[in-house]
Amino acid sequence: MIRHLVLFKLNDGVRREEPRVVAGAAGFAELGSVVPEVVSWECGWNLSDRPIAYDFAINSSVADTDALRRYLEHPAHQAAVAPWTDFATWVIADYEI
Repeated sequence: MIRHLVLFKLNDGVRREEPRVVAGAAGFAELGSVVPEVVSWECGWNLSDRPIAYDFAINSSVADTDALRRYLEHPAHQAAVAPWTDFATWVIADYEI
């Protein structure tokens, strides 16, 4: 099993209440039920006000590295990620569980 973690940081001046950001978060909220390779899916906004905190997180799992590749290449994943390139940066970690 592979854990896929993604942490998003909104760009300076971007607020989570903006329609494009709200739509981006909604796209990720639905993604876990759309891509067959996803075994578990959680996502949501950060609650911490610590300056080192990221703004939005995805915590998911897939069966193996082949499933991770299929997930990343899936058209629904590509469509969900695309808007975020305009208003955020992110980091990821993929590891065995």
